[in-house]
Amino acid sequence: MNENILFAFGLTLLAGLSTGIGSLMAFTSKKFSPKFLSAALGLSAGVMIYVSFVEIFPKANESLSLVYGESAGYWYTILAFFVGMGLIALIDNLVPSYENPHELKYVDCAQKKAAIPDEKKLMRMGLFSALAIGIHNFPEGLATFMAAVKDPALGISITIAIAIHNIPEGIAVSVPVYYSTKSRKKAFIYSFLSGLAEPVGALIGFLLLKTFISDAAFGMVFAAVAGIMIYISLDELLPTAEEYAEHHVAITGLIAGMLIMAISLALL
Repeated sequence: MNENILFAFGLTLLAGLSTGIGSLMAFTSKKFSPKFLSAALGLSAGVMIYVSFVEIFPKANESLSLVYGESAGYWYTILAFFVGMGLIALIDNLVPSYENPHELKYVDCAQKKAAIPDEKKLMRMGLFSALAIGIHNFPEGLATFMAAVKDPALGISITIAIAIHNIPEGIAVSVPVYYSTKSRKKAFIYSFLSGLAEPVGALIGFLLLKTFISDAAFGMVFAAVAGIMIYISLDELLPTAEEYAEHHVAITGLIAGMLIMAISLALL
């Protein structure tokens, strides 16, 4: 168990720090590729949706059925699943749309200088984006951690999916901060810090796991994690993917993600 916990924490840290990758991409890439990012986001959604319904939800139901019986266990699984959805939806709605990273559109500031707001507004956008992303990353960190503790192979798949979708969030933070401060260092630091909420979520997961470990607690948390991941996929990943490129690019990525996840689960 101790080895699994260290491994799970490491995966969560990796997923969180991918916001920094987004920041570096924003500064080093001379040409932004909307189709590539759209496909990547679709793939991330496909992985998360498939693994939530095929792997995480059934495991949660299995744990809860052992404690409460088959019928009651299934109802508790459903309840926890939608509680997870409700939790992440509440967090989403508490963040004003202007600062919400889920609502941000990619802006190529080099090509659209006339559309750049003043420096104070840009800095405010960047700081609030960092805060909002941190809030959203907290339950994602818990999701990654809990999955990796129970099933390390599953944890790796979820880490990859979350890391991919954290990259554009890093861009959302770093670009406005850079254009307001003209400092790549500051932009990278704010983007980097916003991702640290993932390992913080993992730390809380560890405390929960250590204190309340039981089949019932695990089943409830795992079902809620499935709900969180489905909501993120449907509310954030797929809509954003379609904004970056054509509908079919996003859907192709979605199907590819599901196929990759299905094959990896079959081989492991």
